[in-house]
Amino acid sequence: MEYKLTEKENFLRMLSGEMPEFVPHYNMMGWGLRSSVRFSKGPEIGGGFVSDYGVEFTPVSAAGGAALPTPGKFILKEIEDWPNVIHNPVIPNDIDWEAAAKKDTEKFDRAAKPCFMSAGDYFQNLMAFMGFTEGLCAMYESPEEVTALFSYLHEYNIAREKIYLHYYKPDIWYILDDNATRMNPFISPEMNRELLIPFQREQAELALDAGCKVMMHDCGRCEDFIPDWIDMGVSAWDPAQVDNDLLGIKAKYKGRLSLLGCWDSQGPASWADSSDELLLDSLAEYVDTYAPGGGFAWTANVLGAEGDENVKRKNELVKKFYEDYAKPWYYNHAS
Repeated sequence: MEYKLTEKENFLRMLSGEMPEFVPHYNMMGWGLRSSVRFSKGPEIGGGFVSDYGVEFTPVSAAGGAALPTPGKFILKEIEDWPNVIHNPVIPNDIDWEAAAKKDTEKFDRAAKPCFMSAGDYFQNLMAFMGFTEGLCAMYESPEEVTALFSYLHEYNIAREKIYLHYYKPDIWYILDDNATRMNPFISPEMNRELLIPFQREQAELALDAGCKVMMHDCGRCEDFIPDWIDMGVSAWDPAQVDNDLLGIKAKYKGRLSLLGCWDSQGPASWADSSDELLLDSLAEYVDTYAPGGGFAWTANVLGAEGDENVKRKNELVKKFYEDYAKPWYYNHAS
C-alpha cells in the first residue's frame, strides 16, 4: 500500500496533535542521533565501559545486552562529597561543530525519518553514582545537596543541548529519566517537581524555542508526573507501559500527549517461548485497543537474550504483522 506521508511527516503530525495517516512505528534505536564528538570517553572493560563520570557499566545478556551500573562499584558514598568526586567533562573551544554535524548526519535520511537527540539525565545519574539505596536516601535527607549536584550536571547538559540544537537541528528533543517502578514512582510528584522538573523544564524550553518537539522517556507507573510534563511542553511519552491507566490517559490528553508504546513488554506475548498464536492474537488486540483516535505509536517486540534465534524469528513475525495489519489500520477501519 502506498502512503502520502513519509514516516517523518506522519510521526510529527501525530506529535502536533493531528490524526496520522497511518499508525506510526516508533523506532527508538533507529531514529536517535548521537554526536561522534566525545569529551571524556572512559575505557571499555570486559565488554562493558566506564562512563564520562567514572561509573563502570556491565552488559547483561538476558536484558538484550543493555549495560547497567556494575553492582557494588558505586563511586559516590556520601552526597556531600559530590564536588570532590563528580566532574563534568570539559567541552573544548576548538571543535568544528559544523563539520562534525555534517559528518554525523550524512547517512541519516532526514527527509524520510524523524531525528531525535538528547543530552543528560539527573535521577538516573544520581542512582548510577550512589546506587538506589543511598541515592534515594540522599533525595529525602539532603535535597539541597542533590539540587546542587543536579545544578552542576545541568551546566554540562545545557551546554551540549545548545550545541546540538544549533548544529544538528534535531526534529525532537528526547528527555530521559527513569524514576518509577512497575507499581509506583520512586519519588512523589512533589519531590519530582522540586528536584527534577526545573532542570527538565529548561531542557524542554530550549528545544521548543528551537522548533523541536519534546518527548519524555520514563518507564514504570509514572503517570503521576504527566501533568508536569504537559505543562513544560512534552507532546509524547515512551514507553507508556501497561502499568499505567493508558486508555484513561489517552482520552484525557487527546491531542496533547501521544503514547509511544502501550505494549505489554513483560507479558506472555513478549516471551520467547510463548506460542506464535498468542503473539499474533495479542498484536491484533494491542492495535485494536490503542490505535482508535490516533495519538498512538506501535512499539511491539519480543524480548530475550542476545543471539536467541527464536527471538529474531518472532520479531520478524511482529514486523510483518505491523506492515500487514497495524500500519494500514486507519485505512481499513475508516468510518
